[in-house]
Amino acid sequence: MKILIVDDEAPIRETLEMVLLGKGYAVVTAEDGPAAISAFERELPDVVILDVCLPQMSGIEVLRMLKKKHEQITVIMITAYHDMETTIQAMKEGAYEYIRKPIDVDELEIVIDKVAKNLRLVNRLEALITDISREYKADNIVGKSRAMQQVFKTIAMVSESRATVLIQGESGTGKELIAKAIHYNSPFRKEPFVPVNCSSLVETLLESELFGHERGAFTGAVCRKTGKIEQAASGTLLLDEIGDISSVLQVKLLRFLQEKEFDRVGGNERIKSAARIIAATNRDLLRLVEENRFREDLYFRLKVVEIHVPPLRERKEDIPLLVDHLLHKINIELHKKVTQIPKDVMDALIAYAWPGNVRELENLLTRAVVLSKGNVLLPDHIQDVFDHRRAYSRPAEIKPLCQVEMEHVRRALTETHWNKGRTCELLGISRPTLRDKIKKYNLHPSI
Repeated sequence: MKILIVDDEAPIRETLEMVLLGKGYAVVTAEDGPAAISAFERELPDVVILDVCLPQMSGIEVLRMLKKKHEQITVIMITAYHDMETTIQAMKEGAYEYIRKPIDVDELEIVIDKVAKNLRLVNRLEALITDISREYKADNIVGKSRAMQQVFKTIAMVSESRATVLIQGESGTGKELIAKAIHYNSPFRKEPFVPVNCSSLVETLLESELFGHERGAFTGAVCRKTGKIEQAASGTLLLDEIGDISSVLQVKLLRFLQEKEFDRVGGNERIKSAARIIAATNRDLLRLVEENRFREDLYFRLKVVEIHVPPLRERKEDIPLLVDHLLHKINIELHKKVTQIPKDVMDALIAYAWPGNVRELENLLTRAVVLSKGNVLLPDHIQDVFDHRRAYSRPAEIKPLCQVEMEHVRRALTETHWNKGRTCELLGISRPTLRDKIKKYNLHPSI
């Protein structure tokens, strides 16, 4: 840790320098304000010990300038004056601690030791956040398909804002992974990422989980509880399985999104929140809106930015990449070296329908690696895939229902030259449903 000592009295600078060097710290000194600013820019110290009374400019002015250059810098003020006004002003300007002259060396050492411990914790946290950010970079969400490339672009664009995001996709497609990628690539990555599974709790418990509750709000509420919204602070709150929340909670959530304020269950205090909301669901929210099971105004509040995560069966060109990526990760976790995949095994993985999507693929590969005795992934290790392939093999002329629907919608759009009103009449569907089909199947007009 490097410390900058700023004092116009040479004996004090020399004494402090000798004490701190003896503790193993790197030390730089300056005799006035301009010299302190120059030394700070040149040496980039971790801590500044700053005298209040300096020639040319006051210590408070120097403190203010240092904080403008580096808001998080730790500054310990020292002074011969004992007036409360100077103390209060220094603390308001961001001083970490305030020590009076004559300096008690033991007191200073205690403060410096505390600062050193805090810096170690901060550095550890910074390293952890950096590692997490690296783990959830869009580059680590694997896919070369056109649909996934669009997902990557949206992650990059939305990460820089606090816009509300709606992520839709089947179970196991990686919706939470995408939410984390948005959070950990944003300027707010140091703030909390708080996930809530809305389908795992009954309505009353979910309300308390989200908004918190006051003591005595209901039977069993023996103390105040902080809700997930409050815990998210200025970070991200992920509302997973948002399509499962009750109509009552939909109203309360809508009010929160509109006002960015909430109150705990049983409480009257209005609490502000700067948390970004990301909602995720494996259900068709638009269809739920059309069926009057989900509020339309809440739907539009949530889908300021919308991300549709395609199922694995619709991006089969990504399967070899995913297998390679997941095997690398699994080998590290299990201390194995399964790296060889025969062609018939890869062909079976590509042909399989993957109802459980990427999660199912990862689970299957994990089991295969556990069972493997060498470095080759054998058919026996993924027997379920081969069995399923044989059991559900079908004549070549029979197509999957989703493929038939996609071709039918595409043909209708082509027939009407992409006139969406006429296409809806032909298909007997609403415009929102047509928009949903176009997005689902990634359809585009022919050029």
